[in-house]
Order: sequence, then structure tokens, then C-alpha cells
Amino acid sequence: MKKRIFLDTNVMLDFLGERIPFYDSIAKVLSLSERNEFIIIVSPISYATVSYFLSKFEGNKKANEKLRKFKVISSVCKIDEQTIEKGLNSDFSDFEDALQFYNAVESNCDIILTRNAKDFKKATIPVMSPDEFLTSINK
Repeated sequence: MKKRIFLDTNVMLDFLGERIPFYDSIAKVLSLSERNEFIIIVSPISYATVSYFLSKFEGNKKANEKLRKFKVISSVCKIDEQTIEKGLNSDFSDFEDALQFYNAVESNCDIILTRNAKDFKKATIPVMSPDEFLTSINK
């Protein structure tokens, strides 16, 4: 079965915003996913947040175009009342990080990719940066 990789908002923004020096590693991860090596999962919250930031710098039309293309190479998980309850009652210090974590767990993801691993100290699944992930699969 293919690995299911959950992308935190920051790495999704690194890719779509082409943020240097972070862009190259997440671009490599997504390139591998396009070859069906694993499945990329993202939260609907990430779409909203990334849209907000991209629109500020690139305009709504370009932001929506990038998000539409990104949707082709990723799957979007669901957030429901149960996810919100888990996030509100969790030990995570940041509610958004809690939602991201529970989205990953409920979507049966094998790993969370983020640049802020410290935000996921309470995670029960592996958390890595895109660089760490690429190193781990090349071993």
C-alpha cells in the first residue's frame, strides 16, 4: 500500500509560494508523488490559509489557479464536528496544529511533513521536514 503523506500548511505554502530555500525539497516530494510513489493529503484549512497568503502577493486569480493545479496532485481530507472536538480537547498548544494532526490521523496518514516539528510534539505518528523525509526514503 502507498504511503499517505500529510502536508502541513507551511510546506504547502512553501511549494505554491515558491519560497526559497524551502521550495526545492517540497517540490521533490511532490514530484515523487506525481509518479504514484505515495499519496499527498492536505487539510481544507490549508487551502484557506494558503489562498489568503497567495492572494495577498499574487492576486486572487493566480492564487486560485495554483490551488486548482495543486488539487490535481493531492487529496483533501475532511474536517467534521469530531475533528473539532478532538482539537479543542487536545493537549496541543495551538488549535490549528491540533486540527492538522487529527486530520492526518483520521486520514490514516503515515507521516506529517512540516517545517515546524516542534508544533507536533504530541503527535503519535512520525513528523519530519521535507528534507528529512527525502533523506529517509533515499536510505
